[in-house]
Amino acid sequence: MNRRIGEIVGQVLARLRPKAKSLIITVYGDAISHHGGSAWLGSVINLVEPLGLNERIVRTSVFRLSKEAWLSSMQIGRRSYYRLTEMGRRRFEAAHNRIYHYNGKPWDGRWTLAVTNIEGMDAERRDSLRRDLGWLGFGQLASGVLVHPDPDRSAVRQALAEAGVQDRAVMMSAAAEDWVTPEALRDLIHTCWDLDRLAADYNEFLDTFRPLWQALSGNGELDPQMCFVVRTLLMHGYRRALLRDPMLPDELLPAHWPGTSARVLCRNLYRLVQSAAETHVMGMLETAEGPVPEAHPAYYTRFGGLQSAD
Repeated sequence: MNRRIGEIVGQVLARLRPKAKSLIITVYGDAISHHGGSAWLGSVINLVEPLGLNERIVRTSVFRLSKEAWLSSMQIGRRSYYRLTEMGRRRFEAAHNRIYHYNGKPWDGRWTLAVTNIEGMDAERRDSLRRDLGWLGFGQLASGVLVHPDPDRSAVRQALAEAGVQDRAVMMSAAAEDWVTPEALRDLIHTCWDLDRLAADYNEFLDTFRPLWQALSGNGELDPQMCFVVRTLLMHGYRRALLRDPMLPDELLPAHWPGTSARVLCRNLYRLVQSAAETHVMGMLETAEGPVPEAHPAYYTRFGGLQSAD
């Protein structure tokens, strides 16, 4: 059975073809952040080796992530220790809420509009703001006007502050008139967001990871290293689709939306492998003070609650 699981994991890795930098970001976000966030580079190299990343690729990727302000380093003797920067930590926290703590609350029917063609804002800053709001799920309604039915308001304020436009940004809230038809709202949604592509992404995720769930759920004792690899690839594949998802309210999504099935599969597979994966991470990672600390209690709130290995 373990050989069969290994073959399926190999197929998943070949299907995802993850880029090294992105995979390392996944590892920091999913496996290192809740263990203090800092680790000796040598231990990170050993941790990710089963994912097909050799030492040269890891060192190059970590160096580039440092240049891009995702990671910062501390040198002690001949060893380098890397942790998330403050900017990287904030980005992870925003992503964590979407990935691990989905809250499908009812929609109040109101829309938030962001006007980005603001007098005095240079083009580079406008483009940066639009990218950040797009990452938060806003769709483009018209030139210089972005819209979302239920954005993360604290994340929006953070994006405005980081862009340096909080004192000039124009954000408005509005509701559609009672006589606006569902067909008109559907047309609006398809104008602002490519839901067909997103549905295809979620279906690709389901096709990729269902065989792993079927193989692992009927297995007995799970190999810790294999579980770490599965958990990392799972989160990499899920994050790839989810972070393009505007997280529209259920009321605005098509029937039988595949994102719902993808979320359930991701939750169930994560819960299945996480304990053994944590055992592997704790045995591999090192900090400047020795082995990494135990997982922060917040880790066990992921996906509605995880079971401790104790």
